[in-house]
Amino acid sequence: DNVFVWFASLLAALCILTLLPRGLVGKPAEEGDALHRVKRGWVWNQFFVLEEYTGLEPLYIGKLHSDMDRGDGSIKYILSGEGAGTTFTIDDGTGDIHAIQRLDREVKAQYLLRAQARNRLTDQPLEPESQFVVKIQDINDNEPKFPDGPYHASVPEMSHIGTSVIQLTATDADDPTYGSSARVVYSILEGQPYFSVDAKTGVVRVSLADMDRETRENYTVVIQAKDMGGQLGGLAGTTSVNIRLGDVNDNPPTFDQRLYQMSIPEAAPVGSVVGRIWAKDRDVGVNAEMEYSIIDGDGRDTFDISTDPTNLFGIITVKRPLNFESKPSYTLKVEGANTHLDPAFRHRVPFKDMTIVHVSVEDVDEPPLFDAPAYYVELAEDAEIGTVVRTVTARDPDAANNTVRYSIEKSSDPDKFFYLEITSGSLMTVRSLDREEVGWHNITILAMEMNNPTQISSASVAVRVLDVNDNPPSLTHYLEAYVCESAKAGQLIQTVTAVDPDQPLGGQHFSYRLAPEAANNPNFTLRDNQDNTAWILTRRGGWSQQDQTVFYLPVVISDGEQPVQTSTSTLTVRVCSCDREGNVMSCDAEAHSLPASLSRGALIAILALMILLMLSLRTHRKKPYLCDEEENVHENIVRYDDEGGGEEDTEAFDIGAMWNPREAHHPQPPPHPGKTRQDMLPEIESLSRYVPQACVAGGGLGEGSNVRGYVLAKLLDADSDACAPPYDSLQTYAYEGEGSVAESLSSLQSGASNTDHEYDYLSDWGPRFKKLAEMYGALETNGAPAW
Repeated sequence: DNVFVWFASLLAALCILTLLPRGLVGKPAEEGDALHRVKRGWVWNQFFVLEEYTGLEPLYIGKLHSDMDRGDGSIKYILSGEGAGTTFTIDDGTGDIHAIQRLDREVKAQYLLRAQARNRLTDQPLEPESQFVVKIQDINDNEPKFPDGPYHASVPEMSHIGTSVIQLTATDADDPTYGSSARVVYSILEGQPYFSVDAKTGVVRVSLADMDRETRENYTVVIQAKDMGGQLGGLAGTTSVNIRLGDVNDNPPTFDQRLYQMSIPEAAPVGSVVGRIWAKDRDVGVNAEMEYSIIDGDGRDTFDISTDPTNLFGIITVKRPLNFESKPSYTLKVEGANTHLDPAFRHRVPFKDMTIVHVSVEDVDEPPLFDAPAYYVELAEDAEIGTVVRTVTARDPDAANNTVRYSIEKSSDPDKFFYLEITSGSLMTVRSLDREEVGWHNITILAMEMNNPTQISSASVAVRVLDVNDNPPSLTHYLEAYVCESAKAGQLIQTVTAVDPDQPLGGQHFSYRLAPEAANNPNFTLRDNQDNTAWILTRRGGWSQQDQTVFYLPVVISDGEQPVQTSTSTLTVRVCSCDREGNVMSCDAEAHSLPASLSRGALIAILALMILLMLSLRTHRKKPYLCDEEENVHENIVRYDDEGGGEEDTEAFDIGAMWNPREAHHPQPPPHPGKTRQDMLPEIESLSRYVPQACVAGGGLGEGSNVRGYVLAKLLDADSDACAPPYDSLQTYAYEGEGSVAESLSSLQSGASNTDHEYDYLSDWGPRFKKLAEMYGALETNGAPAW
């Protein structure tokens, strides 16, 4: 420590002598020049100071001095810049600079400071601001370090002496330009005699020949880096290098056994695994990968061998079907060889080995064997029932040769189109075939041994149903068209096409014509385009919805196959009002008859208002009109607003009271005799003709009377009662519903059926239903033809 302090003091003294202002030994500058130029006595370059000072007193750096300083304290020295006030301080009277913190060159190598002299009283600058550097000089206080250690490396086994393994680099934080503090020398502390290190470059090399990975794989080497050129007193750092010997293919494979015994049942399917063999190799990775082959033996064509996914084991599999009765055993000569050979070692030994595999075939009871695994048959769809499609044959391959019985797997023929004779195996039809319904039948035939029902085999029979021209063509999609009122004669209104479920070999060829009854109609004509399409053309102009709104045009379509099939489809043509471009605006004839002053929207609004008014009146009935309890039964019938079930509906109310009216209270005589209701007449005639009539006499009904008589009696009483509200109405449900003769009168679910409904019975319901009968076409409005 004394030597270090002495050396630091000597260096500081040299710095002061070197850097004192030259004005102290030369001629002082003029006072007036202080603000115009830098005088030679006020020029500072740099100070030097050693790092890592450990003394108790602040470290003296240097001294600032101005030629104008007379020693009377009138000049104040100011220090600014990097570290001023924190790392460095200055005596403002004497100009002495000290370091008050420990300096480390590896943290900061130099500081840039600025010096200034000012008048203490006026604070006017006496010297211009001068810049100088305080440079920290290095001492050997940092040992070499390996920034990336510890290291991992590998080198192939059997490498030659001098083979490079890895290069290490140590760094020293000391100044490499100053002395030998950062000059590093490498040496090996642990790892001899296997490895060595170059003292200057740090390259680790192999120093022992023929190192074998299979003997020892991993090595740990300790390397030292020392500064000061490795001299005594230098600092040192160490690191470890984990070196692994890489594998090379220097070992041949070897089978553990010279003879392998294996067995396989004769019923094993092709591809079944017989067994596994392994030629072991001391090498690893790709150097231990094997390839196996059968090089000789009587089973070369019956068995196969392949390498498993790990490329280590040989898997022997069945290549062809086995038969114990034909050959009970096989012998295989198998070779295993490395797939990746190293040229440096392939001359030493052959990298392959051989072994013998003996395979025994085990006898099993086998199922019947068909003469073909699958059958294909073509059959016309008009084949008669009982036609033999195909006869299949199966036999027992075992020596016992048991009798075989045949059957059809039920799931393959769920609709039971075919029958299989149990002993002969003859497959025949039992139902008519239809190619358009089912074009292919895939039948599974089962064959079973009589003495062992568990032995079952199967074969498939694919029956292709051949087409016969047995379906007539029909129009597709466009069964409805329209003609504009402004249409002219000869105008195209529709292009029609046909479809036929049959598939003739030469393709479809349709012909079109109008039905004989419509061939000479004055409205439309048909032109066959000879390309499976036809045009519907107008024959005249002057169309009007007021004259006729709908025309029905029967079209006859024929196909071109034998026997020729013909059908008639009806095309509906509506007369519509169109705009100038021919776009349909309306096809409703009533739209032309509406008054100009009343729009459709207004009619809908009026209708909705009337419905709301009726519902309101029905909901808010006035209570004072009810005179007694007798109306309870009547009200029960009125509030039942679901569709009745006819005579079978017995859940809405107690039907017993209606069948036994004597149990109800007898109606009281009206308070005003002779006064009857005028708003409703006791008549029900819409459905009464379908129900046998019963006499209503004496105000009562017999045990066998029908409900209608009772209802009419109650209706007569209500008409004679002055207390009954005039807006009351009687709902009769006994003659409506599924149980009645007339069935349901409701329109619910009426659109669920696509079939045309006949409404001729509406004309028999009397004048009240005349308008409804006209709307549904039950009454003929005029004698105009349909086409």
